[in-house]
Parts: sequence; structure tokens; C-alpha cells
Amino acid sequence: MRLLVIEDDAETASYIAKGLAELGHVVDHAPNGRDGFFLAGANHYDVAIVDRMLPGLDGLTLVKKLRDEGVGTPVLFLTNLGGIDDRVEGLDAGGDDYLTKPFAFSELLARVNALARRPAICATETLLRCGDLEMDLLKRTVSRRGRLIELQPREFTLLECLMRHAGKVITRTMLLEMVWQFHFDPKTNIVETHISRLRAKIDRGFDHELIHTVRGSGYVLRAQD
Repeated sequence: MRLLVIEDDAETASYIAKGLAELGHVVDHAPNGRDGFFLAGANHYDVAIVDRMLPGLDGLTLVKKLRDEGVGTPVLFLTNLGGIDDRVEGLDAGGDDYLTKPFAFSELLARVNALARRPAICATETLLRCGDLEMDLLKRTVSRRGRLIELQPREFTLLECLMRHAGKVITRTMLLEMVWQFHFDPKTNIVETHISRLRAKIDRGFDHELIHTVRGSGYVLRAQD
């Protein structure tokens, strides 16, 4: 499984991530609500483990925003707030389960596995479109006007991020966080290089471009200027 841990306590996050990774799961970690929101919106996760008391964007607001944007990733709240009202508030916000700290890793694992097995309430979006560009998330394929486009894994993730936010400007910093999980500026042109490669595959040979540079801001994927 691919799991997302949104937890600001480094020791707790490391403990969870290490335990899950030892079982063969792929684990991404966000140390604050803002980063967690971007990661959860840009990638597919089987389950997200979310602390309620987060810097930048609290857990309740984070989950509400994800649900408003149609992200249906199952959410397990993991928090010190264990009162009945707290649990009800968490579930009403869009959470699927609630576990209080301190916790046993075996129970956390059982709850994560249960959420991953739970059938989706509604159909999960598996096909992204922007104009004549299509991305099939299940088949991991990209095509434009029926022409199959071969992408490297990182290019696929970058394009998925742009397609999920089609029509919206995505900054370089946001791309570093969502695609590379960098929470600092690496002082390289890694984003620009990958955008250039993606443009060569997505736009070259077609009568109009889909990937546009917004000078001083970032990039936007849109069908028409």
C-alpha cells in the first residue's frame, strides 16, 4: 500500500513510518497540514493517517478541504483529543476512523488495513482529462488525440499533479513538495528540466500547447490560452 502520514511530531512520524515500511508499504510523510494537503491532493494513497493538531492547517480543516475537492482517500485520525465530542467532530469532518494517542502499533496497523479493504462509497476518479489529453490512473497511461505518450515515473507524477489542478497556477515550490517531497529549495533547475521534458512529449507536434508558464508564478495546464 501507499500511505500518507501527516504528523508534526517527528518521533511519532518516524515510529509509524518505520513500522509501516518494514511491512513493505510505501510511506510519505508531511510534517504540517499545508504539505499534507498538497500531497494528498496530488497523489493516490490507500490510507492517510492524520493528526488533528497540525501547524499550518489543522487536521479537521485539511480533511474537510480534501473532501470538498473530491479526494476520497480513507482517513484515520490519530490524535491526543480523545473525547466523544472530538471523535464525532473528526468523523463529521470526513474522517473514516479515529485512534487516540498513546496507541499500540498493532491496533494502528489493523485499522489501516481495515480502511484499505473498505470499498469506496463512490467511484474513484481514475481518468483525468484536459482538452484532448487523457491520463488513465489505473493503466498508468497518457494519450493525446489517441496517440500514446511514454512518460518516466517522475514525469507521470508531475503531469498528474498538473492535471489534478488543471486551470490553476501551480508554483515551483508546490511542485517541489508534491512531486519530489522537497520541503526546501534544492537550488537546482530540477522543476524546469522536467517541465521542459514533459512539454517535449505532451505539446510537441500538436497545434496548441497545454503546459503554460505563468511568469513569476509557476505553471498551469489548460486547454486554451
